[in-house]
Amino acid sequence: MAQDQTNLDQLTISTIRTLCMDAVQKANSGHPGAPMGLAPAAYVLFKRFLKHNPKNPAWIDRDRFVLSGGHASSLLYSLLYLFGYGLELDDLKNFRQWGSRTPGHPEYGHAPGVETTTGPLGQGIANAVGMAIAERHLAAIFNRKEKQLINHHTYVMCGDGDLMEGVALETISLAGHLGLGKLICLYDDNSITIEGKTNISFTEDVRAKFESQNWHVVTVKDGNDLEEIQKAIQAGKDAVARPTLVQIKTHIAYGSPNKQDSSDAHGAPLGVEEIRLTKKFYGVADDKDFFVPEKVLENCGKALTYGAGFEQSWQSIFDAYKTEYPELAAKFVDAISGFLTQGWDASIPQFNPEDGPVATRSASGKVLNAIADNLPTLMGGSADLAPSNKTYINNSTDFQKNAYEGRNIRFGVREHAMGAIMSGMYLHSGIRPYGGTFLVFADYMRPAIRMATLMKLPLIYVFTHDSVAVGEDGPTHQPVEHLASLRAIPGLNVVRPADANETALAWKQALKTVDSPTALILSRQKLPTLDVSQRDGEFTYGAYAVKKEIDPDMIFIGTGSEVHICVEAARMLKKDHKIKASVVSMPSWELFEKAPAPYRERILPASMKKRMAVEAGISMGWEKYTGTEGKIIGIDKFGASAPGGRVLKEYGFSPENIVKNALELLK
Repeated sequence: MAQDQTNLDQLTISTIRTLCMDAVQKANSGHPGAPMGLAPAAYVLFKRFLKHNPKNPAWIDRDRFVLSGGHASSLLYSLLYLFGYGLELDDLKNFRQWGSRTPGHPEYGHAPGVETTTGPLGQGIANAVGMAIAERHLAAIFNRKEKQLINHHTYVMCGDGDLMEGVALETISLAGHLGLGKLICLYDDNSITIEGKTNISFTEDVRAKFESQNWHVVTVKDGNDLEEIQKAIQAGKDAVARPTLVQIKTHIAYGSPNKQDSSDAHGAPLGVEEIRLTKKFYGVADDKDFFVPEKVLENCGKALTYGAGFEQSWQSIFDAYKTEYPELAAKFVDAISGFLTQGWDASIPQFNPEDGPVATRSASGKVLNAIADNLPTLMGGSADLAPSNKTYINNSTDFQKNAYEGRNIRFGVREHAMGAIMSGMYLHSGIRPYGGTFLVFADYMRPAIRMATLMKLPLIYVFTHDSVAVGEDGPTHQPVEHLASLRAIPGLNVVRPADANETALAWKQALKTVDSPTALILSRQKLPTLDVSQRDGEFTYGAYAVKKEIDPDMIFIGTGSEVHICVEAARMLKKDHKIKASVVSMPSWELFEKAPAPYRERILPASMKKRMAVEAGISMGWEKYTGTEGKIIGIDKFGASAPGGRVLKEYGFSPENIVKNALELLK
């Protein structure tokens, strides 16, 4: 009987390998080598360890599996098909084709069981750390003795390329510091990258590196030895105080007589003849494509029965939990459902002009804390800049090792990791993440922002110190191209509030948004609170008039800290030159583009050709709103080191310069 199971295990692994080879060959595109080498480890994980219910891939207490090396996607799709997640054999045959559920790299939302979008190497590891953080936090908040609602592992599979990326080093450092013992990383140590052997660029001691980062490391010397793999994963589960790296020595394109251990097998089909020879080596039918023996389907299909049992056992625990802890149970449902709790915005402050100027970063901190008091799922931090970003939740504690109930995450100086971890936290469910840094360092986060936007995750990025007004720190810290850079990401809502009340509205808009991230762009310097009433509804459309004139001669369009300068310039024009200028605050291009056409026409009438845009950033893109007869006051060069007010004035952001340019425009 034991030998029969061993033979069945090997047949199943061979089937996984052949499905991957065939899918790549039919698509004439893809990466067959890594899936062939990793198939035994993936099979052991899915068959012997993974707590999951393929019939309900969204079950909250499932183990998470992240394929960080997304180029090996054919492996994931083959597993999802065989283990009953709802993919069909035709989906594997349609690999990398238009409209398929099996794209070239795993994409969140395309197929059940795909936990996150991966491909850019290293980010999947960070996503997994985010999931592990969410698991620990929710467990600390909701678990009670004998009633464990949240108690699962996060598994991530990575390769050499992942570990070369800087985001991976940032992430493993933080994960080790936090002692995320329910995180297990399976490392495909095959010593091959696209260019050849890894020793041309990568000769570090990976084991020593992870151990120095407070990880537990287990080495599997033979990636085809199922029992050795099983013992290693179990050792990782037993090491509850530290995350675990399972270092698995594998062979890329295992079994291929001419391409095993060669970079030729990394990113190209093996070829029809090579596949035939490889199938012959495996001892399976070499004259059939996409062949799946019935006994393999039965073997993997047992996961459906086991999965239903896992979830039923959990449901029994939750039913008893609801009786004993009804209020906590209701909060738990709200959390994992992503609901905004009733009254979440009840305490948001109203700012008055007579109270004096307020930096929008400071207003953001007050709004964040007002919301956090009523929205317990709000959780985040900063890349070592919380005092400057104003991102600390005052009524909570730090999220630290063995103190996982805290809602303040100390990400350290790790912007890229922070962004990708935030994605993982949200994808886990139960957390509404935010993260902060200076706007100029959005460059470090950009890959993670892009991936979150691709997945339509409603994360909140808090970017402060938003312009050359940063002053003395100089051009290295003064963002000029960053607004345009963020606006270039399709689907990302970029919001630059003009004052404290716009900042409050921006937070409300961000939290109400369910299908895209929001970047809040906030000032370090104090800004006057604009005397504008009833702007809540109009703010959601991305632009509105803060100073209206009947039959104006021109329109000023400003964002952020430049809006109040435009208001003053309009006052001077009217007083000194009898020229009427309306002023539009446009905190968000993206929201404005989504507004109804009649509203957009009311704010920027087509008949009004004399328009001037004023923003302390590069001018690129503003032509869309100023038109051929308009003018743009922007910054198309780097900043300078001097007091912020002086830099703004020298770069033309003064009422006097705006008036001068307005008069020239009207000529």
